[in-house]
Amino acid sequence: MTTLVIYSAASRATAVRLTEDTLVVDLADGRTVSVPLAWDPRLLQGSPDERANNRFIGQGEGIHWPDLDEDVSVENILAGRASGEGPKSFERWLRARSSRPHGDRMSSITLPACPSE
Repeated sequence: MTTLVIYSAASRATAVRLTEDTLVVDLADGRTVSVPLAWDPRLLQGSPDERANNRFIGQGEGIHWPDLDEDVSVENILAGRASGEGPKSFERWLRARSSRPHGDRMSSITLPACPSE
């Protein structure tokens, strides 16, 4: 039986950038992959400064945004898996976020549908 190995040292993130609507990740093996920000409501909701404040975790196995309390794994990006955060959790996060300074930037958004499998 053949098994697809999604994660290896070659598929570690080496660079990350975000556009207004896309998360773009460069991988150690030379690939560049991108996914819509709509797949991750916290990133979609974040300001440009919050999105720019990120760091690699696990030697490039994932990316962490401390200002947004968000982690995205390279494995999930490669597998085409959107955020698994549920609506109730996201609403709690939005409420907590709105109580912080800069909460005036908040707006309510609807969670996107998961991509078809």
